Amino acid sequence: MINLVSDTVTRPTPGMLQAMMEAEVGDDVFGEDPTVNALEAKVAALFNKEAAVFCPSGTMTNQIAIKVHTQPLDEIICDEYSHVYQYEAGGYAFNSGVAINLLKGKYGKITADQIEAAIKPEFDWLPKSRLAVLENTCNKGGGSYYTLDEVRPISKLCWHYGLKLHLDGARIFNALVETGETPQAVGEQFDSISVCLSKGLGAPVGSVLTGDKAFIKEARRFRKVMGGGMRQAGYLAAAGIYALDHQVERLKEDNGRAKKIGAVLMEMPYVSDVRPVKTNILIFDVKPPYTADSFLEKLAEKGIKASPFGPQTVRFVTHLDFTEDMMGRVIKVLEELE
Repeated sequence: MINLVSDTVTRPTPGMLQAMMEAEVGDDVFGEDPTVNALEAKVAALFNKEAAVFCPSGTMTNQIAIKVHTQPLDEIICDEYSHVYQYEAGGYAFNSGVAINLLKGKYGKITADQIEAAIKPEFDWLPKSRLAVLENTCNKGGGSYYTLDEVRPISKLCWHYGLKLHLDGARIFNALVETGETPQAVGEQFDSISVCLSKGLGAPVGSVLTGDKAFIKEARRFRKVMGGGMRQAGYLAAAGIYALDHQVERLKEDNGRAKKIGAVLMEMPYVSDVRPVKTNILIFDVKPPYTADSFLEKLAEKGIKASPFGPQTVRFVTHLDFTEDMMGRVIKVLEELE
């Protein structure tokens, strides 16, 4: 079965498994796991930050960031497609007691002007606008990404109004291999960044939250209260180090394969729309009599799994375990469908 459901389905490569087996470990809750410490230092340095903390998931790193940056009755500002709103079970309200102000951007991307217009005046009956969240790349936006030229005005605006700025960097390296920009330059624009290791980078578990020392000190407290304090986590951290050392540049292959499949879909008579393919996520709409479910049933008969993303909408995600030969097979199936 060719699995295009998500890039979270990847499995560790032989080199990664070897690095995991050879990891030196300790008790991370006591700060005594040398491999976790090395991963945290590596990510912090990559993004020009003072410190970092390793967590089980990107949802946890995002939720911790919201918790540290806000107080109850505050408000976060983000695009309506943002993962923190769409796919984290309302955690912003449950964990932090904050409201959310949703903006309608373009493919999940918002502008400084939109954020400025959304900032609330300080009246007793309104929540305080305290935090803006960007997602790079934007999952529901079809893998769209912000460039530094787009982020800098947002960062400047947030500084001017006293808002914190968090980056949900779920697939940040998929974006960086396209733009050629550096992690350090990205890090300079944000107060905190969540970096996911378990998607296209191919690690089995984990995300890293990075920021200044005071922010990460508080983040560690909230990681613990959320149940994220791990013990001999160096076996997992070793996979993250390996991924950052060996599996970043190859993300260009994933992005390229998604673009090739997208070009084919644009020519298919059963497809009504293909979102712009920027990275490794491909979202498209099928025409009646197909529905997303019936289209996926057809694909499953041919040995291809993918995700429904709406009544008529389908998502493909390319990844480490999706090879050039598999891409050829998928294109052949798509071209033969009626």
